[in-house]
Amino acid sequence: MTYLRDALTERVGEFIQLRRDIHSYPELAFEEHRTAELVAAKLESWGYAVHRGLGGTGVVGTLTRGPGKRCLGLRADMDALPIQEATGAEWASVKPGLMHACGHDGHTAMLMAAAKTIARDVTFDGTLNMIFQPAEEGGGGAVRMMADGLFEQHPCDAVFAMHNMPGTPVGHFVFREGAAMASSDYATVRIHGTGGHGAMPHRAADPLVAAASIVMALQTIVSRNVDPLHTAVVTVGALHAGQANNVIPALATLEISVRALDPEVRRLLEQRIKALVVAQAESFGVRAEVDWRQGYCVLVSTGPETEFARQVALKLAGPERVTLQGPALTGSEDFAFMLEKVPGSYLLIGNGDGDSAGACMVHNPGYDFNDDNIATGAAYWTSLVQTFFAR
Repeated sequence: MTYLRDALTERVGEFIQLRRDIHSYPELAFEEHRTAELVAAKLESWGYAVHRGLGGTGVVGTLTRGPGKRCLGLRADMDALPIQEATGAEWASVKPGLMHACGHDGHTAMLMAAAKTIARDVTFDGTLNMIFQPAEEGGGGAVRMMADGLFEQHPCDAVFAMHNMPGTPVGHFVFREGAAMASSDYATVRIHGTGGHGAMPHRAADPLVAAASIVMALQTIVSRNVDPLHTAVVTVGALHAGQANNVIPALATLEISVRALDPEVRRLLEQRIKALVVAQAESFGVRAEVDWRQGYCVLVSTGPETEFARQVALKLAGPERVTLQGPALTGSEDFAFMLEKVPGSYLLIGNGDGDSAGACMVHNPGYDFNDDNIATGAAYWTSLVQTFFAR
């Protein structure tokens, strides 16, 4: 299948320009109006039946050929992040404070390049659903699309998604069967005390001291409550309290991020964090409230679909450019919700390693998607479609 990659390399220029255009005009979760319309219009011009507005700004392009009943879904995300870009690229964001810092512009371009190639050059028997999703970055766009009837209106026997990975050689494919990305939950802890003069702490109930103790105590949950063979992360990312050095505040607030690769561990973390926070606060004579917010679930790639996806990569790129079972990641991804409904797999494609520009990590002001991946990623999606419907 290397011929396919070589052929796409020769005609991928329009999609490099498409990617850079999307990069220049980033849009946040559920605000991807320009991007969605650009995607929808091109899909229509290539012969896809287009469904706009799923999940607010989601787009599905459907291509049906022959009487076959098999249905396949391929998904790309479209939203950007509230980060000020520092790449200095000619195609850098023109919107202050917004940028494509996670490569969703590239994911969209790879799937669009495949969509055009498949529509014009690939014969198959069945239904292909090209899913362009809004609001992956914490907005739960996958959930919104499904709530609007994504899989009822566009049934899929299997669904796949691809994400770039800085630190991995460009064009190298990484797969993982089973739990591949962590759940993500969030908690805001408000500790209510009694304010007072810093010179007379005995006449106050200091929530800041309690907050400091809670921060340290939270570190024992993973080390003393979670099985050492399991993965869990508890991060206190913010502590807000007081304004002056001689004033004991009446309120302290903590912001906590919680990750796990197992649903049981996820539940354990919630139970222990809530119990520990309340007990610690009481021991200091103050009161704590925990606002717990569930985020994304554990992303689990199903076995048969992951093995199928691996074989496509092996034929396309060769064994030297494929990792069959990579490590799990503690980042989160709302494609996990789609995989709860439909079997499928989530794979990674290397964005660059070493000292290359593509090695800059996502969610960094200096990050940019590696355009060399557009032909490779499009070739992979095209090969996967050909192989899926030929089985």
